[in-house]
Amino acid sequence: MEITKEQYRKIEKYLPKQRGNVKIENLQLINAILYVAENGCKWRALPERYGKWHTVYERMNRWSKNGVLQRVFEGLQAEGIIRIKMENVCLDSTAVKVHPDGTGALKQVAGNLSDAPEGDSPQKFIWSPRLTGL
Repeated sequence: MEITKEQYRKIEKYLPKQRGNVKIENLQLINAILYVAENGCKWRALPERYGKWHTVYERMNRWSKNGVLQRVFEGLQAEGIIRIKMENVCLDSTAVKVHPDGTGALKQVAGNLSDAPEGDSPQKFIWSPRLTGL
């Protein structure tokens, strides 16, 4: 969806004045934002006719932080130019179970002989290698 120049004139009062040497007009920027919102694409996939994606993203981000974007969308709805309707909400989640031994915590085992220092207990196993058949 793209808004026309006539529709843009109705919401121009909600936008800040453009100052300096800007390469993207506000109308072009609003149409770029609407394109991303409608198609759900990444900013990098924005068609070149809207300008450089990074420039569009930076100004949209600045407008969002300053409350301009909120005013613009409220104005678009108040003037009857667009209607926003939430139809679907998708949530994605991943859960991975960890084995109890995989948490990295030390085990609390009473009387574990392998943890005892050598002098505290008698040796339980003796291995004596023998060479036979030579």
